[in-house]
Amino acid sequence: MNTVDLLDSHLSYVEAGEGDTTVVLLHGNPTSSHIWRHVIPRISGAARVIAPDLIGMGASGKPDIAYEYADHAAYLEAFLEALGVANPVLVGYDWGGSLALDWAASRHAAKRPGRARGVVLMETFLRPMTWSEFPAGAVEFFRTLRTPGAGEQMALEENWFIENALRATNGGISDEDLAVYRKPYPDPASRKPLLAWPRQIPLAEDGGVHEPAAVAERFRAYGDWMARTPDVPKLLLTAGPNGLGSPAMIAWAREHVAGLEVASIGEEVGHHAPEDAPEAIADAVLGLLGRLA
Repeated sequence: MNTVDLLDSHLSYVEAGEGDTTVVLLHGNPTSSHIWRHVIPRISGAARVIAPDLIGMGASGKPDIAYEYADHAAYLEAFLEALGVANPVLVGYDWGGSLALDWAASRHAAKRPGRARGVVLMETFLRPMTWSEFPAGAVEFFRTLRTPGAGEQMALEENWFIENALRATNGGISDEDLAVYRKPYPDPASRKPLLAWPRQIPLAEDGGVHEPAAVAERFRAYGDWMARTPDVPKLLLTAGPNGLGSPAMIAWAREHVAGLEVASIGEEVGHHAPEDAPEAIADAVLGLLGRLA
């Protein structure tokens, strides 16, 4: 692992390969750059590959912050600037995909130097959702996680994301790999980022207002960016039918996202897709790199 100091803390990251194109791999909750361990060797011969641990996660620092969406976005922005990454291909799942879109949209809106050359997304949040659109099997858990007191018990005391949710990868996860994911969270205080994430998903009852409103606004902003940038290729990789990439969400993406290509990485692939299908994901990234070249 490499480390770079930024803002009031540090981010750790894996780097491999070299080339004119930089691929940035962004993980989700509750994982780390470790989830890309089988993807990185497959694509590092074609590009410079960087996989950070998001702030508060993996081997990165744990500053005394709220770990809200804006915090993660600020640290990611500072990280890419510190490493001199200007025109990356961004690859992300879960919150990593959302942060990738947020970075691309914010750079575009601010007319700052450096733009995303392309994005590869899977199992991520394409727009604010209603509870009725959220994966049915996860609704009860996430309502509990967003309930004061009950969420703390579930995520901080019981370490639910590591001990329950992560174990549910479709292909199974070894004890050795689970230990890597568990290591950064030895006690309830260290698990604060894991609880913050489910409370940042902009969700609403049907006909209601999405909360948190600030995150919903950022989601809408990158939705507008996706619609207005046909020149930036966007590859949406679909997995099993019970995750965030539901048939309805894929249909919405086909209608609203410009420059979109949709490809399946397997119906048996679960939410933590890089654990289940690293070869298919690597092949998809290499395909996009080839098209960009």
